[in-house]
Amino acid sequence: MTNQVFNNRFTQVLLLLIIVATAVLLTAELVVFIPGFLGGITLYILSRGLFFKMVDQYKWKKGLVAMLMIIVFCLLIAVPVYFSIQLLAPKISGIADQKDELIKELQLIEIKIKAKTNISLFNADNAKSIAEKISMLIPQLINSTALMLTNLLMMFFIYYYMLIGGKKLEAYLGKVIPLKKEDIDLLADETKVLIRANALGIPLICLVQGLFGAVGYWMFGVEDWLLWGFFTGVFAFFPLVGTMIVWVPLVAYMYATGTEWLATGLTVYSIVVTGNVDYLARMTLMKKLGNVHPLITVLGVIVGLNLFGFVGLIFGPLLISYFLILVKIYINEFTNLNASTRA
Repeated sequence: MTNQVFNNRFTQVLLLLIIVATAVLLTAELVVFIPGFLGGITLYILSRGLFFKMVDQYKWKKGLVAMLMIIVFCLLIAVPVYFSIQLLAPKISGIADQKDELIKELQLIEIKIKAKTNISLFNADNAKSIAEKISMLIPQLINSTALMLTNLLMMFFIYYYMLIGGKKLEAYLGKVIPLKKEDIDLLADETKVLIRANALGIPLICLVQGLFGAVGYWMFGVEDWLLWGFFTGVFAFFPLVGTMIVWVPLVAYMYATGTEWLATGLTVYSIVVTGNVDYLARMTLMKKLGNVHPLITVLGVIVGLNLFGFVGLIFGPLLISYFLILVKIYINEFTNLNASTRA
């Protein structure tokens, strides 16, 4: 009997080791497709309720509904990407073709800032280095385009089959996750709330702040105000300090170039209007979609971008929340178990 128990345990451990080793191998080979995989999960969670309603209540065919949803998400993704490319492409091309002019411009800015403040930000060598680094980013962006398109295809491929087999997949996960039903439900609810809050809330906040930022730049005479409004929206996913990454250097440049009144006006506008728009949007929109603590958002974005790329904006905060939930589940599961055992 003892030998039988030992053999069963040995077989179990060996099988688990093989499973883990295979999982590690597969992950290592498919790591470049992780953003596409996570993107597919995001789309599924955002649309599963509507999909099941159309299939179960209205008796639409699964394949037709899945294709319609893929088309809708393609448009929602393609339109912003298209306008972003149209906005950035001429500037990127100009940087590539006019690197020497960019170096001279940086040197002139350095002279003006030093004359006004007696602070030296960079010398001629630093200006050349900055220009060269900016130029080096251009081929990197071009090379990353193919990978981004591949991940988009992978995302929609995974999304389609998750929709088609969604109920079976959810039932299977409920069986294989070694937790109580209430803990599994807690993880599922937290996943839905956080993904909806980040996937819907963050883009909306970025859009609102980008628009308000662009209006301010236009009002106070900033050149390429639409481009700087775009960058303001991009950095707005960082709570509190995100938009400052854009408008503070712009204000400093305006002061250095002699437009003090306009710079002062932009400073007041950015603090009073753009800053409060960020606060109000996060207090209302994010609380309505899901009460996500700002600290979780900031740390999650930092972790997520390093691990997963752009979709890390969504899954970084989710990863931190999972950690906190798993600690809570561990305490509930094993602390209570140990207390009852001692009793």
